[in-house]
Amino acid sequence: MGNHSPSIKALVKLIDDPDEDIFLHVRDELIKCGSRAIPYLEKSWEDDYYGLVFQSRIENVIHDIQFEDIKIALEKWNECAEKDLLEGAIIVARYQYPGLNETEIRDYIQSLRRDIWLELNDHLTAYEQVNVFNRIFFKEHKLHGDSKNYHSPINSYINTVIESKKGNPLSICLIYSIIAQSLDLPIYGVNLPNHFVLAYIDEKGSGAMINEQNEYGVLFYINAFSNGVIFNTNEIKQFLDELKFDHRREFFEPCSNSAIIKRMLTNLISSFQKVGNEEKVDELKILRNIIVGI
Repeated sequence: MGNHSPSIKALVKLIDDPDEDIFLHVRDELIKCGSRAIPYLEKSWEDDYYGLVFQSRIENVIHDIQFEDIKIALEKWNECAEKDLLEGAIIVARYQYPGLNETEIRDYIQSLRRDIWLELNDHLTAYEQVNVFNRIFFKEHKLHGDSKNYHSPINSYINTVIESKKGNPLSICLIYSIIAQSLDLPIYGVNLPNHFVLAYIDEKGSGAMINEQNEYGVLFYINAFSNGVIFNTNEIKQFLDELKFDHRREFFEPCSNSAIIKRMLTNLISSFQKVGNEEKVDELKILRNIIVGI
């Protein structure tokens, strides 16, 4: 386990020290060691038994190390110019599932992409492309919005959404747009109040040809939470009127990947607030504050 093993082993043995100050110092040193300390902590948790306090402390130190790793990963993602959406979603999922299998997630995304790609061709209109996309995405792969447990945290983590085939508006839209953009379909997320939808950008000026020009450069919108229903600007205006929101441009135009990941964290904060888990709420707020420049 490397050159650090003697010192890490020694630190782990001090975790049950009754002196709180010594324990806190040990904890800080183990966090500095990072993820390489986790195997030693896990082995000690399994092999050594010094009481419930010892086991609880080990569990907490492991969590603190993993949380620090998530913060660092999210900071790097936030500083990156590209801000890959799938990578951001995986980082957020690792907060709850540190051992998730990233390869399985990426393989599934690729298999879904391939199934859609096989059905697309250059002669299809934008509407026809989306109809093909919807048929494979919703009917064949059976991804859908979870209206029964709408606020459940598992609807925000990409690994559990893929596993259960259901999610909230943002997570379903996120998977949809990741695949669409990889297929050169100009479909991007729109950050509405209390909802999240998709916009098909009118890159070719098709709206002018059918006399449906959109001041926001959008050909049409897609409600992925409702199995890919296509709708127009007027329905967004009606939705905003019902909620008593102004018709701000940001509610009609694509948002950034940073805004999507920040909204994902906001959704999780709301989910854990509803069940009274203040510890997770506080941690998720720390993660959300990392995302800047929206």
